[in-house]
Amino acid sequence: MQRTPAPLSPAGHARSWYTATANPCPAFAPLAGEARADVCVLGGGYTGLSAALHLAEAGFKVVLLEAVRVGSGASGRNGGQIHTGQRRDQEFLEKAVGPDDARKLWDLAEEAKTLVRDLIARHAISCDPRAGLIHADHKPQFVAHSHAYARHLAEVYGYQQMEPLSREQMHALVGSPAYYGGVLDRGGGHLHPLNFALGLATAASAAGVEIHEDTRVVRAEDSPSGVTVTTASGGTVHADFLLECGNGLMDGLDRRVDSHVMPICNYIAATEPLGERAKEIIANDAAVADSKFVINYFRFSADGRLLFGGGESYRRSLRPDVPAFVRPFMLKIFPQLADVRIDYGWGGVLAITLPRLPFVRRLSDHVLVSAGYSGQGVTLAPLFGKILAEAVRGQLERFDLLQRLPVPPFPGGTMLRYPLLVAGLTYFALRDRL
Repeated sequence: MQRTPAPLSPAGHARSWYTATANPCPAFAPLAGEARADVCVLGGGYTGLSAALHLAEAGFKVVLLEAVRVGSGASGRNGGQIHTGQRRDQEFLEKAVGPDDARKLWDLAEEAKTLVRDLIARHAISCDPRAGLIHADHKPQFVAHSHAYARHLAEVYGYQQMEPLSREQMHALVGSPAYYGGVLDRGGGHLHPLNFALGLATAASAAGVEIHEDTRVVRAEDSPSGVTVTTASGGTVHADFLLECGNGLMDGLDRRVDSHVMPICNYIAATEPLGERAKEIIANDAAVADSKFVINYFRFSADGRLLFGGGESYRRSLRPDVPAFVRPFMLKIFPQLADVRIDYGWGGVLAITLPRLPFVRRLSDHVLVSAGYSGQGVTLAPLFGKILAEAVRGQLERFDLLQRLPVPPFPGGTMLRYPLLVAGLTYFALRDRL
């Protein structure tokens, strides 16, 4: 772990609707000098904050290092959608890991949704949680599979929250000609992601976690006695354990992670408040995610703005022209919004893996990592942080389950992962248009 990470995000929080409506949260001083901890956590997003919070509540001394501001990465920039299950569906998992582990992964994903809601309630986090998520099929041949999958979840896993939607039912809920049916997941939902992250930071600090912002880690040296973490300003943390929780913004720090996890950029635009027109777009205030490979996802904010996510870029920096970039994606789904003003546009860096399964590993006796949620981090990351905390405490059953997930390295290693993967992703993006 010897390289300086590439700066993949602008300084501070993005200028977004989320930051414009953020709850107050104190700034945390950068690390100065030396610190000693039982556990050093790298990254102030959902995974790191949850791990730190659960460890502090268990009596551990925890130091958390955040390169910019807590929640300034993907945790404070995403679509805020709470999905059911892992990033890959249960039918895939049943084949990939067998029915027993697939059942355990399903149970974890259900617990993950419960944990998000419990954290919000227990720490009185004001983040506008709301129920309901629609999966919208953009091709007619996809509908039968979506309905069959809802039946599979009901029959095999006892999940009764998914309601199949015909084309007519879909059009009654989502005012777009682009969709042919799908399912309504009453167990899914959405929230204000930045306020959720800031609430976790406040709770972690109150529990005794020593948080340092504007503290970029440049090196971590592993030894038989523990880990020494060095920051860009020359500060150091000596700890028994290091938890690498920076997700896509750790790129360049640890080759063992880089070979399995790759950052990509995704973008969201927020319209002006739509008032009564909102019901014509989404009738039931659910979040929506469609079936495209480069997914469109959208929902309404608490003040009636359409938050529309569309488009990706596979380069190492964020686009500067986000509203102009996202608008064509939005108008393809909702051509009736051609007259609507876009007030905010921002991007964020998420992390993907080759099979779209999270990369959770013990890298050494002292270093653990959880990254690569591939768009499912709002739901999964807080629980995976809790599971990292369990592993530090010696409770390994759930951590070992996640370690068994088959996450091979990208072909060509860190040097060729970008050109090879970009070629593959571009191919699948083109298929969306056929």
